[in-house]
Amino acid sequence: MTDKSFSPISGTELPPVPLQTLSSPRNQAALDALTAEARRDLERLNYPAPNWMPANVSGGASGDTLDVLVVGAGMCGQTAAFALLREGVRNLRVIDAAPRGDEGPWATYARMLTLRSPKQLTGPDLGVPSLTFRAWYEAQHGTGEVSGFDATTPGWASLHKIGRVDWRDYLLWVREAARIPVDNGVRLLEVSDEGSTLIARLQGPQGEESVRTRKIILALGRDGSGAPRWPAFPSLSMTDPQATGRVFHTMDAIDFESLRGRHIAVLGAGASAFDNAACALEAGVRVDQYARRAVLPQINKSKAASFPGFLRGYSALDDARKWRTYTYIFDEQVPPPWETVRRCDAHAHFALHLGCGWRDVQPQADGVAVTLADGSVQRFDAVILGTGFDVDLLGRPELARYTPHIDTWARHVTPEQAAAHPEPARFPYLAPNFALQSADGQQAQALSRLHLFNWGATMSHAALGSDIPGLGIGAARLAQALVSDLFVEDADLHWQQLQAFSESELVATRWHQP
Repeated sequence: MTDKSFSPISGTELPPVPLQTLSSPRNQAALDALTAEARRDLERLNYPAPNWMPANVSGGASGDTLDVLVVGAGMCGQTAAFALLREGVRNLRVIDAAPRGDEGPWATYARMLTLRSPKQLTGPDLGVPSLTFRAWYEAQHGTGEVSGFDATTPGWASLHKIGRVDWRDYLLWVREAARIPVDNGVRLLEVSDEGSTLIARLQGPQGEESVRTRKIILALGRDGSGAPRWPAFPSLSMTDPQATGRVFHTMDAIDFESLRGRHIAVLGAGASAFDNAACALEAGVRVDQYARRAVLPQINKSKAASFPGFLRGYSALDDARKWRTYTYIFDEQVPPPWETVRRCDAHAHFALHLGCGWRDVQPQADGVAVTLADGSVQRFDAVILGTGFDVDLLGRPELARYTPHIDTWARHVTPEQAAAHPEPARFPYLAPNFALQSADGQQAQALSRLHLFNWGATMSHAALGSDIPGLGIGAARLAQALVSDLFVEDADLHWQQLQAFSESELVATRWHQP
């Protein structure tokens, strides 16, 4: 049997894998005390700032039209709403289709043990120290000392990476501490427009409703600018009843325990493919994993694009440099985290087949037949496709009336470049304020009020609306841009308010004149 703790390439022993846990024990008393501290800090920062919208604007303090509707209350939507509240945009609503705790991927289809980002990163706190993950973790588990990887619940100094469920619970705590309002169980069905106002048709616990709003932030997550990517295999149709329960995407709900003792195949070499393979292995499933690449990606180039200069300055680059940067990062691909690879390699019933793609996937009555690149056929009880997500706004039903008019990167590069890089070419070409733009002049006004704050913003703004390193910068930039838009739109009303302002500074002196 191969010694999986030894590297045949370097001829050295592999380092031990640090302790990784999904979550740590909760200390509610400590969290209550930290909540009180965070709220005192926010009060010192005059949070939430007073609403400054003119009262006689339909979207103002007394109107029935929202200033901003935030669609999606995961990490990005929640932080965007927090940033708006700090800027005095109080007439907003935040909705999420999922129940509380299931926003984003953390408790649903994300299957890694820990986050892939370094534990020191900030973002959802928007610069408030008492709202950082470190403050949340240290309040419950202490600062700790470096003592190896054998502690059950290490203090901060000994913590390797943030547990996935800890991160979910931390985000929920920030929401409560900052009093960010969220309506769960409410889904956006459709967006339309009437004059200078957007109309959002929503489906919630009480049925359908229509909400008028001046701005919409689409914070719909990794698939929010498209959909899960399903490879076009000749014999595979997801409407085939035999595919149900046998062919999965990594985004699907999968009952791994029901596969115990079975034999499955996983397609893909990315982090999610390995995460799903690991969950299956830990449930007692035999796993064969396949990838077209002969060698796993080795270097995560996106780590080199996560410093403040890049995250703040990328959007100011010309289109040619933007295109050069992200097509290169995408082409290089992201390697799976080494801890995740070792999580799979620890199991005897795991096999990784590199340089071995799939020609076909055929669901059958008793399993799935996979035709490999060499023409041979292997049979499995189920398969999981770790093939990621497409960026294609044509796949978003909420925006159906606008998608033919949305500008994309394909119009801003040569036809040859677009053909060579079809996915980057489908990314929406966003304005500096994250707004969608019109490719043909039609629907330009409506699109200027729809702001994309998810993975689809990456080509135009870098990963400010999707990944933790850029989250704080992105949310602040988005909020400030919307504040500017709303002020300019109401500039004449603000002028009237300026002229009508009559608060006398000298009323408490003998020099006051009415």
